[in-house]
Amino acid sequence: MADHHHHEEEFRLHDPEFNRLNQKLDRRDFLTKTSMGIGALALGSLFGNKLMGNAPRPAIINATGDMEQEILRALPHFAPKAKRVVYLFMSGGPSQLETFDYKPALVNMMGQDLPESVRKGQRLTGMSANQSVLPLVPSYYKFNQHGQNQTWVSELLPHTAKVVDDLCIVKSMHSEAINHDPAITFFQTGNQLPGRPSIGSWLSYGLGSDNENLPTFIVLVSKNGQKDQPLYARLWGNGFLPSKHQGVQFGSGKDPVLFLNNPDGYDGADRKEMLAYLSKLNQIQNSTYGDPEVDARIAQYEMAYRMQTSVPEVMSVADEPEEVFELYGPDSKDPGTYAANCLLARKLLEKDVKFVQLYHQGWDQHGSLPSGIAGQCKATDQATAALITDLKRRGLLEDTLVIWGGEFGRTVYSQGKLTANDYGRDHHPRCFTMWMAGAGVKPGISFGETDDFSYNIVKDPVHVHDFQATLLHLMGIDHERLTYKFQGRRFRLTDVEGKVVKGILT
Repeated sequence: MADHHHHEEEFRLHDPEFNRLNQKLDRRDFLTKTSMGIGALALGSLFGNKLMGNAPRPAIINATGDMEQEILRALPHFAPKAKRVVYLFMSGGPSQLETFDYKPALVNMMGQDLPESVRKGQRLTGMSANQSVLPLVPSYYKFNQHGQNQTWVSELLPHTAKVVDDLCIVKSMHSEAINHDPAITFFQTGNQLPGRPSIGSWLSYGLGSDNENLPTFIVLVSKNGQKDQPLYARLWGNGFLPSKHQGVQFGSGKDPVLFLNNPDGYDGADRKEMLAYLSKLNQIQNSTYGDPEVDARIAQYEMAYRMQTSVPEVMSVADEPEEVFELYGPDSKDPGTYAANCLLARKLLEKDVKFVQLYHQGWDQHGSLPSGIAGQCKATDQATAALITDLKRRGLLEDTLVIWGGEFGRTVYSQGKLTANDYGRDHHPRCFTMWMAGAGVKPGISFGETDDFSYNIVKDPVHVHDFQATLLHLMGIDHERLTYKFQGRRFRLTDVEGKVVKGILT
């Protein structure tokens, strides 16, 4: 401690610019350091030495008068079923009609106009709103029954069919968002407009980390997914939460994490000493202004230093036996592919990374859907099933939640041209399919039902906010209680909606 004060004083004495900066006190600083501080002391005197039950009172309540740290002390709110999450996001909107939502009655309706009694005046996208006819089209691919419950699965997903008894298939998902950007933003942040924290950031903020050497929230993007729709870093951003909670994207090149490795020609021998001095500078800055982002920056520098050792170790698959590559498929030897990312996800989960998110683009098939979705399934089916199998045999599935799905589904009618073996489908947010597996969800079931056209939900609807509330519940969080005050309002992932879907829980 004495050494810390010595260096702090040394910086103050030898840097006149810093001294002037430190002595400058504007109106906002004055109110923060006096009025708010007095308010905190007054509040402390009212409550005595403890606030909110048995939780010890923090030395200082922050400048806005919030008690966020006190709220976080109560987490988890109850015993969690899941310790970690891997979210396989199929960007673009996979067609439920070609994957899990079997509609045999459509076979005899090929080319017929979608009945108005089914559409019910629901809005269409600008891509099909001008069509005079909305021609019905059944799936080009066959469905077969699998597993103990004889669950219908498309022939496009033979590997997933083998693990269907581990899946909880939700066929009644729905969303208000009809276009990609607002729809994917809604799923990841709880709002169609950008700027809110992502799911992984909320979990990082609420639950912290179980691994000191890796980020709490890691993102992997497939290099072999068609880039038909863009992905934005804000989808895994921290929004208004402190920046230490943002997702960290791992790449597949020489530098999996940008700016982590030392520059060429630098051996890093004095890096620890340099970071120690940088930390002291930041601590002086923090004591002067009380900006929580300074603490976040200190933590990020320290994490980056530890990651220089931990990242190369976790990225290496040299010790994986050949049978693991055979399980995940040949692409698993090609870093950056979906299969390789599934294998990497398993390694990250073994290291107790709390939230791992894989993005695989290319599911936006407005035309040539039969060939397009066949390619997507071929690139993802084996590795997806392998991840379930691998986690299960390692004893990790029982406390890991696995999620698969996109931002919305596809229409029962064809967009544009229609033949028996060539058609496309437009966006459809009214009903679509996702699945979950592992910790806390019932295995081998289908939940929710759609009508004969997979156009409307007829039983057990599940909204995006319901899905988010359920995910948080499985992690031991009451979604109504995990909040963060920003610009005078308390925000949460589920906004002012959402209910836990108890019908899918064990």
